[in-house]
Amino acid sequence: MGLDFTGGVVADIQTKSDVSQVDLKSHLDLALNQDVQVTAAGSEGHWQLRFNDTNLDLREVLNQALSPVDSHFHITNSSVIGPQVGLEMVEQGGLAILACFVLTLLYLSYRFEWRLALGSIAALLYDVVIVLGLFAVTQIEFNLTVFAALLAVMGYSLNDSIIISDRIREVFRAEPDGKIDALLDQSIVSTLSRTLVTSGTTLVTVSALWLLGGSALEGFAIALCVGIFSGTWSSISIGTLLPTHVGLQPNHYKPEEPESLERMP
Repeated sequence: MGLDFTGGVVADIQTKSDVSQVDLKSHLDLALNQDVQVTAAGSEGHWQLRFNDTNLDLREVLNQALSPVDSHFHITNSSVIGPQVGLEMVEQGGLAILACFVLTLLYLSYRFEWRLALGSIAALLYDVVIVLGLFAVTQIEFNLTVFAALLAVMGYSLNDSIIISDRIREVFRAEPDGKIDALLDQSIVSTLSRTLVTSGTTLVTVSALWLLGGSALEGFAIALCVGIFSGTWSSISIGTLLPTHVGLQPNHYKPEEPESLERMP
């Protein structure tokens, strides 16, 4: 978990232009006994430091750590995120995801037959687990930008599932007596070009952020890239196959025949 959730110190410092990021990080890691994040912040010699301990004297610690590389550095800005603020962010983030699931379930249940809604929700949950699992396994920092990417992935996956489900509903209504496997294939094929074009153009943009956005946007871009792949896959597979396993049939969308009106005497 990043400093946004755990609390910590964020400091901007100005050093000599010939001080490298590697030198800064090695001395800070040794002095603070932790993995300090050092990122370039604009002009040469301007760095942003992020570390966890909020009880240290910032000036004293930086003097001790950076005196071998630059004894005349300047602290241009610093801020402290307390653990209580981080705890509130965790709680609010969890509530945001929960509210997103509940509202999505209500919308899909209203928009589609409940079996299609169940498939879309399962695909959505699958995408969230995949993204969170990747960050848990690789130990990439999870901060507010990654959390924003996670919510974006949920929206992307939901949009893809809705388009495919809407097409399935149209095909089922047109051929209520057809074979379900053939109708599902027809629905997927008819939306596949749109899905690939949308996913491809989005991946190009996100890949540019990953390659050129620097370390500040790296976690955001990784979460989106994985989420786009996962969302495209789950909408086509889980979102369409799970409803069939819980009894979805084309005749569920067969229009009801109107009752014959009795003639008035």
